[in-house]
Amino acid sequence: MGTGIATYARSLAVAARAAGYGVDALVSGTRRFRSRNAILSEVQLFDVKRKTWPLLEYLPGIVHGVTRLPFGDRPDLLTRSGTVLEPQSAAAPFDRTWISRHVFVAAQAHFRVFGRFARVSLDAPPALFHATQPLPLRVNGCANIVTIHDLVPLRLPYMTLDNKRQYYNLIATLTRTADHIVTVSEHSRRDIMTLFNVPESRITNIWQASSLPMKFTSRPRDAAAADIANLFDLQPGGYFLFVGAVEPKKNVLRLIDAYATSGSARPLVIAGGAGWLNDSEMERINDERFSRYRLARGTIAPYKQVRRITYLPLDQLVSLIRGARAMLFPSLYEGFGLPVLEAMMLGTPVMTSDVTSLPEVAGGAALCVDPYDVAAMASAIRALDADDDLCAELARKGLERADFFSMERYAQRLSDLYGRILGQGSSCHQAGR
Repeated sequence: MGTGIATYARSLAVAARAAGYGVDALVSGTRRFRSRNAILSEVQLFDVKRKTWPLLEYLPGIVHGVTRLPFGDRPDLLTRSGTVLEPQSAAAPFDRTWISRHVFVAAQAHFRVFGRFARVSLDAPPALFHATQPLPLRVNGCANIVTIHDLVPLRLPYMTLDNKRQYYNLIATLTRTADHIVTVSEHSRRDIMTLFNVPESRITNIWQASSLPMKFTSRPRDAAAADIANLFDLQPGGYFLFVGAVEPKKNVLRLIDAYATSGSARPLVIAGGAGWLNDSEMERINDERFSRYRLARGTIAPYKQVRRITYLPLDQLVSLIRGARAMLFPSLYEGFGLPVLEAMMLGTPVMTSDVTSLPEVAGGAALCVDPYDVAAMASAIRALDADDDLCAELARKGLERADFFSMERYAQRLSDLYGRILGQGSSCHQAGR
């Protein structure tokens, strides 16, 4: 499973390509890539990052940001040799890859020290640079736009570890200086406009899309069922699923309480990495009260009613979503809420929150509940547990709603936005990430 930003970047690249745009990537590397050995340069880009102390991990970027970035940065163009068999998570339709040493950490350090954005110059400047998350970075010689997904660090400051002053200053500067602001829901658009006094003409919501590969989504259901049975000891329709990092804003603690209150015999599966500030959530997930015993293959074995799966390749995640009785996603705050969309795309019923952007994404095709009300969530889980007709109706409505977020529609919205910014209609330009 990739991060939300990585998933967004891949979907954006796929949509830009579908809209007829050439797409380059600007990525951060740990070393210069000016070697004439194209094979070694490509291998170094995908080399495993060795674990080290956090200070040693970030120190080179901080030093680079303070000592080198004041004079500008000129990334290296990676010559692709085709040697490396790229990981699935890296697959995206990029024409070229530009590599800048520690650029994202360095840009943050540069902004903290000097109060201004780092400047990057490319040997072949694009017509448009689209930053997929807020960065104190500008590419010279082109229009610069940025996606601000949400304002969680400001709206829920007690649930994130961000430096709030730095984050506020960064967003305030971006909303003043970027050529355009992009966001992913009407809720986020209103938030950004209100908190930073952004005129309507300077911000556009193009929603979001999911580019789940068809080779995974179109697999026969029998094959997907075999996956979840063999890999996770689960049966199709026999479990509830939550997908996301275990962190406060995802509301996992209340979800577990609601699940326990519901009395469902179907296990609750929590699929996602460890976030932060989650000691209480981890303690509840590992609570012995959720351990039962059953007869399996002639022996009595423990069986967890609430279980967590940390890492999943994309194909397994798709199978897990397809096989769930329902997706339970009662997040407290989302700029978009991709798990809701992906569940609807795969025909899985959804229970989600009635706050922030989530009712917009669900569009009447999910059970929306107050995420602070454990009893209301428990009631919704009981309904999903017992009512086959309700689940079938939600699955049908979800598939219809997901069409609004199709890659084809997303590519058209993106093309309209780029064309408007560039003032060149539908003609094609290079769009850098």
